[in-house]
Amino acid sequence: MPRMLDVSDDVRAEIGDEEADRLLAGDNAPGSYDCTSCRTQGDSDQERTSTVLFIGDETAVLAFAHATCLPSQIVQVTEEQLQGAVRSISGNAHAPAGEPEKAVPEQAVLGVTSGLVLISGELHPALVVEPTAAIVRPGSTDAGDDFLPLLIEQGFMPLSEITTVPPVLHGWSVLLAAGQLHAVLQPSSNGGSPVAWWQAHQPLQVTDSWRAAANKHQQVLMFAAPVGSIGRQPREDLLRSALDKAAANGKLVGSALPLAGT
Repeated sequence: MPRMLDVSDDVRAEIGDEEADRLLAGDNAPGSYDCTSCRTQGDSDQERTSTVLFIGDETAVLAFAHATCLPSQIVQVTEEQLQGAVRSISGNAHAPAGEPEKAVPEQAVLGVTSGLVLISGELHPALVVEPTAAIVRPGSTDAGDDFLPLLIEQGFMPLSEITTVPPVLHGWSVLLAAGQLHAVLQPSSNGGSPVAWWQAHQPLQVTDSWRAAANKHQQVLMFAAPVGSIGRQPREDLLRSALDKAAANGKLVGSALPLAGT
């Protein structure tokens, strides 16, 4: 029985017509799967399903997502992310023709909150990033949380307090288009175009005051903390209090990221 699969032109061009046609005919495609976006179960027999191709420097992995979560597309990731983040779930993903069999990459689920942060009497646009679970270093078998060390290795600064604007992290940027937040971009490992470190499933609305501050400063402050450090705060004053507490506990990093777009 044919699956309810969407295969974009970009994905078809990458995996080839033969592989794409096999997928659409129901061969090599899963019935049930874990959505690579929202992580809940989907069924390509019952609901529209997108094919999502993750491409590293040397490896490509085909995964599946609810069409309501993600369109069929190609997602560029680093080889380390792709190799280190795969998990063994039978039938949930497979490699395109000519590639070794892999499982769907376990993309970190990052909660992102926007808000204005007051520093030295001036409001700055900020993004606060907190994962929904501990982040383990790619390839590690330890059960710890390496989220902050990994970001520090990328150039983010440990913060014990928020009294000054953190330094600019060149090569990273925040993509804002048509007044909506689309992605946080990081440098490509091969020196090419920046790749998405975090990408919104759907563009996120930001307030007029946040956008105005971003356009004024031409940069956005990004703060990151391990799971359980910040939480979903309904007001900016509560968000600031949670940031200050995380900083005092040694659980906060931050940098200023140049603004891409308007």
